[in-house]
Formats: sequence, C-alpha cells, structure tokens
Amino acid sequence: MSANSVDLKKRRTLTLATTVVGAVGTGFVAVPFISSWAPSAKAKAAGAPVEADFSKLEKGQKITAKWRGKPVWIVRRTDQNIKDLETDTKKLLDPESNGTMQPDYCKNKYRSIKPEYLIAVGICTHLGCSPTYVPKIEPMPFDPNWKGGFFCACHGSKYDLAARVYSGVPAPKNMEVPPHKYLSDTSIMIGVDEGANT
Repeated sequence: MSANSVDLKKRRTLTLATTVVGAVGTGFVAVPFISSWAPSAKAKAAGAPVEADFSKLEKGQKITAKWRGKPVWIVRRTDQNIKDLETDTKKLLDPESNGTMQPDYCKNKYRSIKPEYLIAVGICTHLGCSPTYVPKIEPMPFDPNWKGGFFCACHGSKYDLAARVYSGVPAPKNMEVPPHKYLSDTSIMIGVDEGANT
C-alpha cells in the first residue's frame, strides 16, 4: 500500500462514527431547546379548571375563587335577591344578556344554573377594576333605590345581583360568567362546562 493510498474502510467507519456522535449531540441540545417552547407547569396550572367549595357560604354572602388569574365570585342570593332580579329590568343595559359572555346554560334572568347561586368573574367590564359587593337593600349614595349588587368605585358602574350592568354607566356590558359545572350541591368546577364528563 502506497503512502498516497487511502484506507476507505477506516474513512467510512470514522465518517459513520462522527455522524452518530453528531446526531446524539444534536439530540441532547435540541430536546431541552424544543421542550423550552412548551408552557411551564405554572402556565398550565393557570389555565386549568379550579374546584371551589362553598359549603360554608350563607345566604347573602360572597366568596372568591381564582381561575386563570381572575377573581371568580360565588354569591349565594337570598330569596328576596332572587325576586328582585325580576324587577327594574328596564334600568339594565342588557337584561337578557344578549351581548355578554356566558355559557348558554346561564343565559337566563338569573345568569346561573341554580337561581340561588351566581358565579361571575369579578371584574368590571369598563376598565378592569374589581367592583365591591354591596348586598344591602337600602338607599346608597350612588343609587337611592338600591336592591343589592356590585358597585365599581373606579368610575361608578353598577351591576345587579345577576352581574348585569345598569344603563347610563361607563361599563359597556354585563360581567362574564365563566364555564362551570356543579360537582355537588356545595362545590363547582370552574373552567369546565356543565354536562362535560371531566
């Protein structure tokens, strides 16, 4: 064999070994890089359904759960609150909730599955403030005929106890009702539609 001759077997073996090592190395670099594109566990949890227990909630009270970084109110309405939802509907901007986000199963005068409970995202639809729950049925500085509901002190928007906005205030629409389903008489899953299997 001359000094200028090439051993093709060795060359093929070295080329194959280099290719294999390069492919494995690329895999070690690519897998973490590509997996970094996936949402983090924190991001996945932020959009995940949330279970809320309201077994200790008494009539006239409100509790707050958190779903997707938003406050979700669970309000237990009194019998009087439920009756009042049928009155003064002419004062509301959208009493039938035609221009509002809510599941079809909550498109009713109560905006809920069960008339006794309101489940709503507690954010004013004007500029995103969180209105105050004002359950008392008595004259208020912002409304002499107040029958209970939510008042946004940021810019004066008012909502009834079905989270429907009054006419003549800055908020352009009713508050959002998130998808939800009852797991029992005293607990719900927020973020999953009624009738869903999971």
